[in-house]
Amino acid sequence: MIRPNEIWVMVEPVDMRGGIDGLSLRVQNLLGRTPCDGAAYAFRNRRGTRLKLLIWDGTGVWLCHRRLHRGHFIWPTADTSSVTLSARQWSWLVTGVDWQRLDAPAPVHWRV
Repeated sequence: MIRPNEIWVMVEPVDMRGGIDGLSLRVQNLLGRTPCDGAAYAFRNRRGTRLKLLIWDGTGVWLCHRRLHRGHFIWPTADTSSVTLSARQWSWLVTGVDWQRLDAPAPVHWRV
């Protein structure tokens, strides 16, 4: 089983026709990282219904594709090109659950 040491989520959507070489080039140009560093790199389409995961297993690069038939992936928004997620956050993201709400603190102004 492949277990990445980090999961990087690229914030901006990409053209899903891109393959290993094109997505690897994005990782290198946007992050200054190599796609063969043990981390996983996730990309989404504009509608947020598909994602691709680029990951090195020690021998070669895997490109995995996931599509939701209903709903869309809840993708992070940030002023940077990427965001790192924990394994727990990632497992919720790929199922289409709003993973950002799982760790949200209770509103300070909320009262019973």
